[in-house]
Order: sequence, then structure tokens, then C-alpha cells
Amino acid sequence: MATSNTLTGVIPTLYEALNIVSREMVGFIPAVRRDTNVARAAVGQTVRSPIGVAGDLEDITPGVNPQASGGTTVDYTDVQITASKAAPILWSGEEQRGVGHTGTLNDILRDQFADGMRKLVNAIENDIWMAAYKASSRAYGTAGTTPFGTAGDLSDFAGIARILDENGAPVIDRQLVLGHAAMGNLRGKQSVLFKVNEAGSSDMLRDGMTDRVQNFALRHSHPIGVHTKGTGASYVTDVLDAIGSRSIAVDTGTGTVLAGDVVSFAADSANKYVVNTGITAPGTLVLGKPGLRVAIPDGNGLTVGNNYTPNVAFHRGAIVLATRAPALPEGGDSADDRTVITDPLTGLSFEVSVYRQYRQVKYEIAMAWGVGTPNGAHIATLIG
Repeated sequence: MATSNTLTGVIPTLYEALNIVSREMVGFIPAVRRDTNVARAAVGQTVRSPIGVAGDLEDITPGVNPQASGGTTVDYTDVQITASKAAPILWSGEEQRGVGHTGTLNDILRDQFADGMRKLVNAIENDIWMAAYKASSRAYGTAGTTPFGTAGDLSDFAGIARILDENGAPVIDRQLVLGHAAMGNLRGKQSVLFKVNEAGSSDMLRDGMTDRVQNFALRHSHPIGVHTKGTGASYVTDVLDAIGSRSIAVDTGTGTVLAGDVVSFAADSANKYVVNTGITAPGTLVLGKPGLRVAIPDGNGLTVGNNYTPNVAFHRGAIVLATRAPALPEGGDSADDRTVITDPLTGLSFEVSVYRQYRQVKYEIAMAWGVGTPNGAHIATLIG
């Protein structure tokens, strides 16, 4: 263990711990877009990301001047740095003496660093997953039924791709992040993916993961779990809602409809819409972009789907992750030394600081981050 006021002596331990973290199952972090503009913001400060659209198509009419047309309303999404967290590690002199051998202390410290980085990575991964599925456009699949459960049937790929196709999502750089159960079905039941003569690659057979299927980059994420639906029941639409409407006024019912709930309408049973902004009583809920695909009449029944596991398909640009080191005051703080190490798998950079205090030493592994969803139309949920 180093006795000077620098981290030089523990850097080998830090990188040994980093190698452990690099093997964690993180699917969202490498799949989303990074935004350096948001990273400059303070915690809680809003950075507005504009989304420009052109005017509607018009006939070309020759004349002296062009038509006075083309004015549009610029849409936007707000992104914030919402979290600034540190994983602390504290050792007193007596505790170090109790451990005894320096090698043993370094082994313990390595495991503590690994656990701290793991907690930060998992927290970021979880935040991206929750932001992604709650900003989704529509959903495909059956609640409570794990995708890819029928051997030789890849219709779950086709169903989720169709939603992105219909919403105009770019074909290049599509991502599909699966939870443990869905990934288990792919590995165990979809033999077409690990038969080398059919798949054209031995990746799934040898490594348990393949590169791309139906233009999706496949990824595996640990935090994906169950979304528990709200208590909403007996809601009906309050007005006629046109195709493309997102703000849906409902009345007569009771209970909550939560962000992430999957809803359908009696007049449109073919589509499963994801709620982006929920309600706690009769009012107006907001569906994911681009909104309704069928006009819904006044008084039409709304059904809230069951609890489900949200696997998420999206174009990389639909989700933004901003990360940075936590802000320091002018002139710095009382840390004796700090350094930054970068995880080669996720690209995340951890700030590591050491504070030498009265008869004890404290290490911190820290990071600040925020997640935004600039275009929910390019996000779709694969229900499990």
C-alpha cells in the first residue's frame, strides 16, 4: 500500500478491478449516443435538445415569389445530469493493521474497487433502461411470455422491427437489448443462430452471443426486470382523438396509469401503445411518439396491459447518455490526489480520489450522469 499522498501505488489495483467490471453484462451503455453538451451542465440543469422538422409537402407553383410556407414548430427534448454519486471505501489504521499482510490488503481493496465500479455501472445501466422503455412508442409481444420461446420462430425480431420501420427509424445502427430470460431463449431454442452452416458464424455457439440479427445489434443487460402496471381500470376516451394524437383525455375510470404501461383501445386492438406520461385519476395521459395509428372515438374503452418485462429495441440516436466527473469547486477540494480510469468495454470513465484523514484514509469512485430520449418514435418495446 502506498504511503505517499498519491494514487500511484494503487493504480495497478484499480486496473485489476477494472478488468473485473469489464465482464459485467451491460447492454445499454455501449448502445446509446453520448452527448458532450449535456455533460457540461450542472446537476439538475436542463439542456434542451431541438428536433427540427420540415413543412408539409406542397405543389410547386411558378410565380414571381415563392409561397409563404414552410413554418414549423421545432420540437425538443430536455436532458439533465440527474445523478452525481460516489462509491466510498474507508480504512482506518487499525483496520489495515488487523488485515496484516500488504498483499491481503491490496486483494481486499481490489474487490472493493470492483464492487464500487460495478454499482456505478449498474446504476447507469438501470437508469438508461428505465428511461428507454418509458419513452417507447409502441410494444410487441405478450405480457408474461418470454420472447423467442418457440424454436425456429424469429417473428419477435420481425414484430419489433416493423414498429421501428413504421415509425421511420433509420435502418443503420439499430440495437436490441434483452434481459436474461429472452437471451436464454435465444441461446437455448433458436438453433438457427448457432448452427454455423445456417447462421454463417460460430459466435452464438462458441461465445453465447452473435453480432447482428435482422439488422439488430444484439446486447444483453442485467438490470432488465419486471414493469408493474398501474391500477387504472374502466377508463374511456373523453373526446375524439385523431391519428397522430398523443395526449389522450380519459374519464369515468379510477386508479393510476403509469409511465411504461402498455395500453390498447377497443377501436384499435392491433396496436399496443406505451404510456410516456401517466395519470393518477381521470385526466390526460401521453402516449409515445408518433401517437395513435387509428382514430379513436369518444367514449372508447382503454385497457391497461398486464405486468411485463420490457426488452428494448431502438436506434442509437434515440437515447442519449451524458457522463462526467462530479464537479469540483474553484481551487479543488481536500483530496490528496485523484485520477481517471476508463473502462474499455463501456467507455465509462471513473474518477478515483483519495482523502487522507485523521488516522484513516478514504477512497471514492465517482461519476455524474444523465439520460435523455430525444426521439421516442425510434424506440420500441419487446414485451416479455
